[in-house]
Amino acid sequence: MICPASWASDQVSERVTTDRIIIVGAGLGALYAALTLAPRPVVMISPDPLGQGASSAWAQGGVAAAMDGRDSPAAHARDTELAGAGTVDAAVAKLVTEEARAHILDLTTLGAPFDRTSDGGYVMSREAAHSFARVVRVKGDQAGAEIMRALIERVRATPSIQVIEGVMAEGLEVTKGRVTGVRLVSSTPEGSAPVLLCGAAHLMAGGGSAGLYAITTNPPRIRGQVLGMAARAGAEVADAEFVQFHPTAMDVGEDPAPLATEALRGEGAILLNAAGERFMLAEHPDAELAPRDVVARAIFAQGQAGQRPVLDTRAALGASITEQFPAVSAACLRNGIDPATQTIPVAAAAHYHMGGIATDLDGRSSLPGLWACGECASTGLHGANRLASNGLLEALVYARRAAQDIAAQSGMAQQAEEITLDLHPGGETPNPETVAQLRRAMTQHVGVLRDATGLQTALREIAALAARQPACENLQNICTTATLIAAAALLREESRGAHERSDFPATSAALAQRSRLTWAQAEALRDKILAQPETPSP
Repeated sequence: MICPASWASDQVSERVTTDRIIIVGAGLGALYAALTLAPRPVVMISPDPLGQGASSAWAQGGVAAAMDGRDSPAAHARDTELAGAGTVDAAVAKLVTEEARAHILDLTTLGAPFDRTSDGGYVMSREAAHSFARVVRVKGDQAGAEIMRALIERVRATPSIQVIEGVMAEGLEVTKGRVTGVRLVSSTPEGSAPVLLCGAAHLMAGGGSAGLYAITTNPPRIRGQVLGMAARAGAEVADAEFVQFHPTAMDVGEDPAPLATEALRGEGAILLNAAGERFMLAEHPDAELAPRDVVARAIFAQGQAGQRPVLDTRAALGASITEQFPAVSAACLRNGIDPATQTIPVAAAAHYHMGGIATDLDGRSSLPGLWACGECASTGLHGANRLASNGLLEALVYARRAAQDIAAQSGMAQQAEEITLDLHPGGETPNPETVAQLRRAMTQHVGVLRDATGLQTALREIAALAARQPACENLQNICTTATLIAAAALLREESRGAHERSDFPATSAALAQRSRLTWAQAEALRDKILAQPETPSP
């Protein structure tokens, strides 16, 4: 295979060609896709040691699937559509929920130690906006970590899968409209000069964008880089405005904020304000188990009013929380909270990006040669508001579908030599203070509540921050994703699901469809705003 040279020779220190399929990322989708592709040769690009730094490993709730005989995929799909507030692709919801059971059984075969009942069934938990208990868990709140552990063990034992750690993607090469390579650099703080790796196919599975916010539950490295680089290469982006804020991140001053899983509320934990009032009773018939966007806005409003909200697990769980939810308990204890006898301060935090690289039913992006799965993709499953525990499910379904589609392409090799990358000093890494300012701007202007003035301010501030390091590809990717979110939020002049416009509080029937945006369109909108005089703040 010949690696095209659409970049100038001085832009990369080395060009490497391989017959391996390149997977950018090392979370659940990446691991599952690599195993599905076996024995076809694959190389996974992981910025951190395998198993560290991936959002999948932090997932507490579990995987949603209709495993109970009284439940059904149709009911699961219906709940998904209701939570998605009118913009879920019904065909995608039907497909994903019908495939869910098979993936749970497959993960079980691969070694995922799901919680089981005495008769061998799966322990099921009910989470917000589900009409049935259908969330399959592991050790209460350990689903992501334990599923990842099982898959990593299988990946390590699979000869066809090569994992390159300590390296991250910063850009895509596009030749005659087709993705033909990935630019890679060291993921260390010092960075490196880029190396161009040209593979047989390219699958983006590199996580979401919620780390762009100052208050987030996402791992530190998850800042929308994969979405940004795909958009800059020309890939279409869908639903960028829809960012889900988890209602119950622990408000204890940690960055990222520890997560108090929704399963706690499924077990009966309640939300109180500083006056001791159970405020969700007045917000929604399902109270604490209302859709996430409803609970997040209520908690945000309580915080803004000075009524610091808390999660009370004392009556529902008591001392058993330590055994049933070890991750939550550990986070409480290191912050001096005993959840058996004390309440847990909570705040709404950026948690999941429903938007991403637009894909079809087989995980194909709008760019030939590029597939996407996991949180960096937008399949149409989540609509305006992701149903709890559908995130891991979507990653599984589309990782397999993308892998199967890639495997069906002609000319895929059955064997390939291992890749050796020679990374040299050079390149530029983002200034930490610039990233911190970007995250503050996103939280202030593109957060739980938005309006046109704030979104325009965000676009101006993001542009100014990007201009500080125009040659830093990583920063440009981050700023591109931030710009896409703000631009899409400005264009959607209504409130729907996780997208709440204080200047357009009603939901518009005319806007009940998914949004589509390219980087060129977002740039044009940003540049139009930059050309206008800035309106002074009142």
